[in-house]
Amino acid sequence: MQADEMESSMESPNLEFEYGDTDSLTTELSEIYSYTEEPEFALNRDYFEEDFRSHVRGRRWIELGQEQQKAYVMRLLDALEVTDRDKRLKVARAILYLAQGVFDECDTDADVIHWSRHNVFLLYDMGIFTALLELLSMEIDNNQACSSAVRKPAISLADSTELRVLLSIMYLMVETIRLQTEDDRPEWRTAREAFKTELGSPLYNGEPFSLLLFTMVTKFCSMNAPHFPMKKVLLLLWKTILFTMGGFEELQEMKVRGRERLSLPPLPEDSIKVVRSMRAASPPASAMELIEQQQQAKRGRRSRRPLVKQDSLDTYNERDPFKNDDARDEEEDGEEADSGIEAEVDPLDRDVIIQPPPPPPPLRPPTERASLPKGLPWAPKVREKDIEYFLETSRNKFIGFTLGNDTETLVGLPRPIHESVKTLKQHKYVSIAEMQIKREEELQQCPMTLGEEDVDETPTEILYLGMLPNLSQYVIALLKLLLAAAPTSKTKTDSINILADVLPEEMPITVLQSMKLGIDVNRHKEIIVKAISALLLLLLKHLKLNHIYQFEIVSQHLVFANCIPLILKFFNQNILSYISAKNSICVLDFPHCVVHEMPELTAESLEAGDRNQFCWRNLFSCINLLRILNKLTKWKHSRTMMLVVFKSAPILKRALKVKQAIMQLYVLKLLKIQTKYLGRQWRKSNMKTMSAIYQKVRHRLNDDWAYGNDIDARPWDFQAEECALRESIEKFNSRRYDKNQNGEFAPVDNCLQSVLGQRVELPEDFHYSYEMWLEREVFSQPIQWEGLLQQAR
Repeated sequence: MQADEMESSMESPNLEFEYGDTDSLTTELSEIYSYTEEPEFALNRDYFEEDFRSHVRGRRWIELGQEQQKAYVMRLLDALEVTDRDKRLKVARAILYLAQGVFDECDTDADVIHWSRHNVFLLYDMGIFTALLELLSMEIDNNQACSSAVRKPAISLADSTELRVLLSIMYLMVETIRLQTEDDRPEWRTAREAFKTELGSPLYNGEPFSLLLFTMVTKFCSMNAPHFPMKKVLLLLWKTILFTMGGFEELQEMKVRGRERLSLPPLPEDSIKVVRSMRAASPPASAMELIEQQQQAKRGRRSRRPLVKQDSLDTYNERDPFKNDDARDEEEDGEEADSGIEAEVDPLDRDVIIQPPPPPPPLRPPTERASLPKGLPWAPKVREKDIEYFLETSRNKFIGFTLGNDTETLVGLPRPIHESVKTLKQHKYVSIAEMQIKREEELQQCPMTLGEEDVDETPTEILYLGMLPNLSQYVIALLKLLLAAAPTSKTKTDSINILADVLPEEMPITVLQSMKLGIDVNRHKEIIVKAISALLLLLLKHLKLNHIYQFEIVSQHLVFANCIPLILKFFNQNILSYISAKNSICVLDFPHCVVHEMPELTAESLEAGDRNQFCWRNLFSCINLLRILNKLTKWKHSRTMMLVVFKSAPILKRALKVKQAIMQLYVLKLLKIQTKYLGRQWRKSNMKTMSAIYQKVRHRLNDDWAYGNDIDARPWDFQAEECALRESIEKFNSRRYDKNQNGEFAPVDNCLQSVLGQRVELPEDFHYSYEMWLEREVFSQPIQWEGLLQQAR
């Protein structure tokens, strides 16, 4: 494994990867289908052709006018309501063929996408989505299918045919309508907004559509419905949340508007633009490389040379990418799991390692070096509590007493402290979350004075309200699926089977079929990881913007369900191999496979895979998981210590081998928050990583992350910190969502006449049983009049 990593790191190029909400439309559409489902494309076409020719003779679908197409779709809609299950499935397949772009009448991939878009908007306009939703609810509640699947020893594609067809149509509709293009017709734009509102509102049995899909996930994970096609459910759930709530660009706009509404200063920079403009740094060297360099140095040069000042990270790496790095850290990757004790490096050898070789000729003209961006990419930030802590320390030192939270009075403090406070205040940053916490404290303290809070009915608020009663179940279910799909997890007898919608009825009998199924299974798992990671990240970001305590409760459920060790376990693999995995067969991807003639597949062509430098979805998943880990641990001391306890530093450092700027940024953030707890020896031996943190991660002016002089011994009580947070969350949920909590503050009517004169609504059948009720509740009950009188006194 070390040899593989050495070879990979020597050859790993910069990855031209553009991070965004999703991959290209064709890729996103193709990932809903497994390669095992390929024969069903022809089946969909045949059912459509059979029905279409019986009603429209001598013409093709693309030759019909708008009204004729609407009339035919209306006929299909009526046919969906038949009681015969097989006939319903045939009609659903015909609708799926329309949503797939009537590919038999198209010549190119672009034609298929064009007609798919046209047909999807037509289907939505005719009310197909609502009809499909009713059918989906029927299939979810089909106890016969569930019980038969539970009893089956092996579940295959055939057990989920109806569900797969329905979910595929719905996914195509959501993904196609979600994507906005420049040549959209005005009626399509109107339809998009209407569909977005419809999906985000509680129109389906009083709950949003996303909640129905969450229910499918929990039902599957509780083993009550093992035949559910989870990949399709997760992809549809992710795209529904992305559509209704918005992606990263929309989040940034919402954040800007939120700050304006709270009269906060604008953001110091656009984080999306800053991240996209970053360049990747060269990865730290592996143990094998450094041992080889050591041996060469011992053979060739035993003389001691003076140390040379390290240049900036990128320009230094251009001269010699693998000098002045950590030999120990990579050697410890295997050992740290057992001991966690860092080995000592011989001082003489350490000096030899960091000696620079004779300077080779520059790899590029020096003019390019001058064009490097000057300064740091991020504006530094300071929190209000950082200023308070700084002043408290200064007052204790120079005056001998403190003034609480007063950040204005500087009497008695020396001039340099005045300058320091001025600098800190210049970079002071107040987040929306801090304002929400402050407002919540005010509402808790003065419930009568401030009255009820006005809560906007946003899609995020509606979804959170629906998820709240079963939130822990949803979170645990998603993490179970993530664990089952992770490449590092070993199959156990009690683990859930996520391959129900990829395994064929008849298992492969030739080597070629086995290879194809193996690629399909790996691709299937990668897509599930992609959907879950994107879904969790979107949920966390939207909930944090909506209200910090909504974010905190989901974060806490994730932490309690072991999300942190799960993500670290995911990264505890050869991450370069995972990112460059070629688990795809281009000729079988939709729409290529339905438009072009299928070439003969051979074992060599399957092994070759595609020509891409990296797998987009795997790199996307890795970045999402790192961002989730950052969100869970940011400003949480006890969770940061969990990273230290789980020995995440060597695992994360290996991830720096991926030369992609965004991924490196989030790895460096995770390393930065735990650097002060890793010890002086680790910091001394990882100066290249420390330099990268300094260059790429935002600075907090009085954060001693690189030294940690007095914080190393700070005690941490995981239970106490999490309990205090949970108490705040429960108070928030009780105040905002518990409708009975204000009962003790309601006015009481003490007038006997008005109380007796109130009209009480009784059920219609009450007068039939009135006499029985009177006998049971009044006459047969002995009344202790003396006791009542005494209580009254």
